[in-house]
Order: sequence, then structure tokens, then C-alpha cells
Amino acid sequence: MDKRSKYVATLMIAATMVVSVAAAARAETANIKIARQYGIIYLPLMLMEHDKLFEKYAAKEGLQNPSAEFTQLGGTAIMNDALISGSLDFASVGAPALAKLWDKTKGSPSEVRGMAAISSMPMLLNTRDPNVHRIRDFTSKNKIAMNAVKVSIYAMVLQMAAAKEFGIKNYDKLDVFTVSLPHPEATQALLSGMGEIDSHFTAPPYSYQELAKPGIHTVLNASDVLGPHGSIVLVVSTKRFREQNPKAYKAMFNAYSEAMKTLNQNKEYAAKVYIEMTKSKESLDAVLKILNDPETEFTLTPKSTMKYVNFMEEIGLLKNRVSSWKDLFFPEIHDLPGN
Repeated sequence: MDKRSKYVATLMIAATMVVSVAAAARAETANIKIARQYGIIYLPLMLMEHDKLFEKYAAKEGLQNPSAEFTQLGGTAIMNDALISGSLDFASVGAPALAKLWDKTKGSPSEVRGMAAISSMPMLLNTRDPNVHRIRDFTSKNKIAMNAVKVSIYAMVLQMAAAKEFGIKNYDKLDVFTVSLPHPEATQALLSGMGEIDSHFTAPPYSYQELAKPGIHTVLNASDVLGPHGSIVLVVSTKRFREQNPKAYKAMFNAYSEAMKTLNQNKEYAAKVYIEMTKSKESLDAVLKILNDPETEFTLTPKSTMKYVNFMEEIGLLKNRVSSWKDLFFPEIHDLPGN
């Protein structure tokens, strides 16, 4: 081979390598990582995992050997950090956490936005203290457990209730009584009748389990603050993941939408999946009672988002102005009647 031929061959090899590298850079992931926390409020994600719906829709998009890895985490902060770092592709957080994440990452490749809502359920602040019947009755003798102080949706609702009761300048008046604890452990602590934790701000099924014990009663229902059917949790992702993996994102959205549809059309099947996946000792009737509660709603549509945002802006937690709930969510659900 003469020098010219070798030169041409070298150029062709180099060009092939460039094309291969570019193709690899453009290649989408077929494997996604999703995190949820504890409780029946995450049932659509459980159905999606159980029925392998991401795998179904990812295959339709032409992705090879797709898989969805689901992780269960007990706190909001660790989930937020994992999402921004790219260790997670999708996370489940409350509207206040989404607003904070969006505000923190706005304009960056890791900008966080919501994909869709998950559920609306009664969030109840329960206590075993017979002297506490409204939030004004809490004293230094009380400890209120929630899954994450300051940053969780429960923390925000408590602050909103305090602002209503004591004035906006005292919105954090009750924060001193709160402690971080995952819902399962907090429920055990409350039911034990021992220890410093005598109150718990939570959601089904834990609220139902607590109220079944004599002596435990509800001090505050989040609907007193938000109105009915305010979204508790949302599925969120990053702008980077959505732009780099449009097929995987589409598959996730379609899979999640099917899980939501299945849940609403066949609650008995959904209840059986919940019992199976959580190894719950609850009866099928007990789970169906939760799913059929008038305050329970599973929907893609985010609700009461701006109530949280307006409060957060009023107390100075957000630097960037949110003009509409759509600012916080990707376009796939902009045609829904969110608020």
C-alpha cells in the first residue's frame, strides 16, 4: 500500500471512530432509576414496577433490553441530591420540594421539573396527647414526627397552618416541635405509647393504622389548609434526562399513564398488588377502604401546586418567580386542568 492509500485509509478509520463516538454519545439509556418513599400514596409507581410497564413501552420505542430499577427511600433530602447528581432519573417528591428544586436548578442542565402528579389523600396530623386538639395546643412536651422536617410537604402544610393560626411572621412557630422520621418508624413510635414522639403528620395507610387505636385522634387535616384533593406527591425528573433520552422519557410517561389508568379502573387489582409488593398484613377490604375514600384521588393532574408556591414566595423561600404551575412541569401535561 502506497503512502497515499495509507493516508486515505487512516482518514477513513478516524472518520469511522468519530461517527462511532458521536453515535455512542447520542445513544439513549434503556435503563432508568426511579425512587419512591413509603406508603400507598405511591401505588401507581408500584403498579408500574409490578407490571413491568416501562419495559413494555421502552421496547415499543426501540430501546434494547430496557429495565426500570425502583428504589425505596425514607427521606426527601437524599432523593433530591440523587436526582440532581444524576444517580436517579425520576424521583417522587411533594410540591414544595419540587418548587425548591426547580428554583435551585432553574436554567441549568439539571433543572428539575415535574412529570405528573401521583396522588391526593388525606394528610393527617395525629396525636395521642389528650390535651392537644388544635395546633395551638402543642407545647415543648410534644414531638411531631414527619418524614423530613423543613423540606417535606408535611412540614410545609404545618407551616401554612401555623401562619394561618399565629400570623405569617410566626409561620415556623411549630418547627421546634418537629423531628424527622420515616413514616413506618414514626407510626410504630406513636402506637407504642412510649417515648417522646407523641404525634405524627402522615398519610394512608399509616394514618388509618394510628386512628384505629383508642386514644389517638386527629389535630389537623391538610385539606383544612389546602382545600380538597391537593396533590401530596409528584413524579419529577431533570431537563437533562428528558432532552438526552426522549424515547426513555416518553416510555416512562406512557408506562406511568397506563399504571394510573389501571389503578382507577381496577382498584381491587391495585389493592392486591399493593399488599403483595409491601407484604402488608392489611386485609384487601382495608386497602380498598383507603382507595375508595372520597378524599383519595390518583391522577396525573397536579392540584394546589400554586398554593404552596405562593406561600413559599411570601416567606422568601424562592428566588425565581413562578407565574403558573406549568413553569414547574414538563409540557406533556400542560393540557391538563392543573393549578
